Amino acid sequence: MKKMRKRGLSSLIIIIVLLISAAILVFGFTGIGIFPGSTHEESEELPVAINHLLTNQLSDLPETEKMDAQIERFMRQWDIKGASLAIMKDEKLIYAKGYGWADKEIGDSAEVKHIFRIASLSKLITAVAVMKLSEEGKIALEDMPFAKGGVLDIPQFTQIRDSRVRSITVEQLLRHQGGFSSRAGDPMFNLGVISRRLSLGRAAETDEIISFCLNQRLAFTPGHGTRYSNLGYVILSRLIEAVSGVTYEEYVKEYIFKPAGVYDIHLANNFYDQRFPNEVKYYEPHDEEPVESYLGDGRFLQRCYGGNNIRALLGAGAWVASPSELLKLIAAIDGRGNVPDILSEESIRVMTTTDRSSLPIGWAKCTPSGDWSRTGTLSGTSALLKYSRDGLSWVFITNTSSWKGSTFPRQIDALFRNAFKRVTFWPERDLFDF
Repeated sequence: MKKMRKRGLSSLIIIIVLLISAAILVFGFTGIGIFPGSTHEESEELPVAINHLLTNQLSDLPETEKMDAQIERFMRQWDIKGASLAIMKDEKLIYAKGYGWADKEIGDSAEVKHIFRIASLSKLITAVAVMKLSEEGKIALEDMPFAKGGVLDIPQFTQIRDSRVRSITVEQLLRHQGGFSSRAGDPMFNLGVISRRLSLGRAAETDEIISFCLNQRLAFTPGHGTRYSNLGYVILSRLIEAVSGVTYEEYVKEYIFKPAGVYDIHLANNFYDQRFPNEVKYYEPHDEEPVESYLGDGRFLQRCYGGNNIRALLGAGAWVASPSELLKLIAAIDGRGNVPDILSEESIRVMTTTDRSSLPIGWAKCTPSGDWSRTGTLSGTSALLKYSRDGLSWVFITNTSSWKGSTFPRQIDALFRNAFKRVTFWPERDLFDF
């Protein structure tokens, strides 16, 4: 009887939310809060992002109560302030919910609408954009951007110390085989040092960062090794701009997100007071030490708010998004038949093909059996995207980082291997059609 009452209550909540959403659409309040800075007249013409239509109540289901309880225990164990989960089955969104706090200090609970920094999940987005340009014949994976006459053979990149840089191909950048050194640490997280060495007195800009790194020796000959490189994906972001003639963000929004039906993904800003209206607050472990500001001005700040230049990461790690919209994008690049893809079957095959000597394109791991995954970690956030051959895929993002750093997504993975076993059955529905 108790379970029947819960099912009845869940159904009533769903009906109420449907009626409210219908009223919103009928009376013309579409697009509110989705594009900060836009006028009401402008936003009326924009589609509503799926994360703004859904609520936590739609996924308050009796059959997932035990999973929810495990997630909440996990968050208490690791002192995670807030998180968001979306689950997709056979390209249908079946579950979406926020947990904990979006911003604890102001009492804002995490909801489906909230967007998070997604860190290196951004690399998958950049890879999709490069593959799209390749399909359009505007670039080839074997192109060498820094070669004489190449797309990035431009005045600001003429100071190349190691001639091997000119042989780096687009595919090598995508697969982290460009040869860039990390002996002095990841340059994208040492921007204060770069600013000082260049005597800028301000934050280094994208071309200045790339130029500074090109004036260093490579760690290995391109294509003859693999070393994870944020710089490589920043270069790819710049390449997209050079080829398309518009900014990286403009190209991705117009030619990747819009065709996929994704509207509430943006490049991040660096400080709390610059966050988007529905963006969460970020939290670091209590013993995290401040670091030198990326501005090179001598101040010491939280890594998540001014210590690191998140926006400068561009396609390497700068996007903010909700799990539900990320899964909508994944459904458009997975090669399955229910949702039209924005990439060809061949592009999807190339992206997910790998061997022992190389990484996949955009993804972090792809198995021959068809399981794909992508992790992301920044100070203040951890993210994991899992795409499964059995059709069940999910994204989990936190607004709190762990002392485990880049290995923390392993803990998230272990959580869900157990949590999914607690689900009696998944609902038959598609929230993408809400």
